[in-house]
Amino acid sequence: MTTSTEAKRDTRFFGHPIGLANLFGVEMWERFSYYGMLGILPIYLYYSVAEGGLAMPEATATSIVGAYGGLVYLSTIVGAWVSDRLLGSERTLFFSAVLIMIGHVSLALLPGFAGIGVGLACVAVGSGGLKGNATAVVGTLYGEKDERRDAGFTIFYMGVNLGGFVGPLLTGLAQSEVGFHLGFGLAAIGMAIGLTQYTIFRRNLPATAREVPNPLPARQRPAAGGVILVLAIVIVLAVLTGIVTAANLSDVVVWIVGIAAVVYFGIILSSRKITAVERRRVLSFIPMFIASAAFFALYQQQFTVVAIYSDQRLDRNLFGWEMPVSWVQSINPVFILVLAPIIAGIWIKLGDRQPSTPIKFALGTSVMGVAFLLFLFFAGGTGNSTPLLALIGILLVFTVAELMLSPVGLSLSTKLAPEKFRTQMVALNFLSVSLGTALSGSLAEYYGTDHEGSYFAVVGAVAVVIGAVLALISPFVRKLMSGVR
Repeated sequence: MTTSTEAKRDTRFFGHPIGLANLFGVEMWERFSYYGMLGILPIYLYYSVAEGGLAMPEATATSIVGAYGGLVYLSTIVGAWVSDRLLGSERTLFFSAVLIMIGHVSLALLPGFAGIGVGLACVAVGSGGLKGNATAVVGTLYGEKDERRDAGFTIFYMGVNLGGFVGPLLTGLAQSEVGFHLGFGLAAIGMAIGLTQYTIFRRNLPATAREVPNPLPARQRPAAGGVILVLAIVIVLAVLTGIVTAANLSDVVVWIVGIAAVVYFGIILSSRKITAVERRRVLSFIPMFIASAAFFALYQQQFTVVAIYSDQRLDRNLFGWEMPVSWVQSINPVFILVLAPIIAGIWIKLGDRQPSTPIKFALGTSVMGVAFLLFLFFAGGTGNSTPLLALIGILLVFTVAELMLSPVGLSLSTKLAPEKFRTQMVALNFLSVSLGTALSGSLAEYYGTDHEGSYFAVVGAVAVVIGAVLALISPFVRKLMSGVR
């Protein structure tokens, strides 16, 4: 293990600490498996049995996909708590990667609903533990005033999108040529590669990544275990009694995440372990949390509404060959890979003249709304009539919006975090993603090809307005940030 000081002076990975290369790699393979699986999951759920699917109604399928994505980010709370109270970020990241691999193997080998239940549960909890802690470990590589920080997170984010690009291509091709379970099997292999690479190069991470910031006293551990057991029992009973069903799953997750976010903010803000400056910084995050949730409610519809749109409204004919539905999910990562270094270079070039974080969030949310409004040019068509080039252009706008907000949000959560709630503040950022992702499933229930114009108009306009409001109040938000840009 390197020391924190050595890591912060290290420039061996394109001007960044060498530990960033390992985190880049493990996140790349985890995203390969995650997006590879997610690219074929919606159609697996609603395709007919004859086509190898489970023949669910489309609304139920999008509810499951939205809820699953929301639960991935909701489980960052569990991963953050385990990290901050029990194991530290680095160890939690490792065990989470193991759980993810178990989940993908389950999807590949277990048939029908058993594979979906076991596989998605393991991947959701494991991904939640990995994502928040990988981000937190990246944060340990840089000092608070290190100008490389935002650029480093953007490079890290490129790993996400490199995996997100290749994953759907390979799993989608496997699904279309052989079957769904081979596609899920490729996702499992990708995660196994990532876990192996991470295990070999763990020593390049700083010792601070293993620290447990707020250790749980031994006398409190039985009570914590009891709470976890009670929650598990409640979840099982809710499913068995029909309170929670596949059809309403995304709505349930929206309520759970919303309540969890309020509680989480309340716990941090009321803690005696944070200073007055730290408390103001946490307060400043609230309007950006709302904007982030609105952004992801639209952005994550790539896996709900856009997936259905690609299947039923998009002309996927390429020189007489119909490309797999999931390949559309690889378009956005290509743009990320091209534009991320450009955006990172612009932020470095501008230095302290770059837009403030609230303005970046406002731009990201509004531009995302504009992307949905662009669908209006093709509303009212019949069958698979929307040109592929048109959707590529719309997804380019998705990407520009994403680069304004998403990697900046990762960096911001580490800069605004109180010392005693370092990883849990990162979890709050992912809670905004969780809320938005679950909403993407709930909103998708209102989408239909027969009224797509009104759907895209309303959803897009609301996002534009939210971004405009954040821009107007940005001076007040910057004051609360107390020196953090």
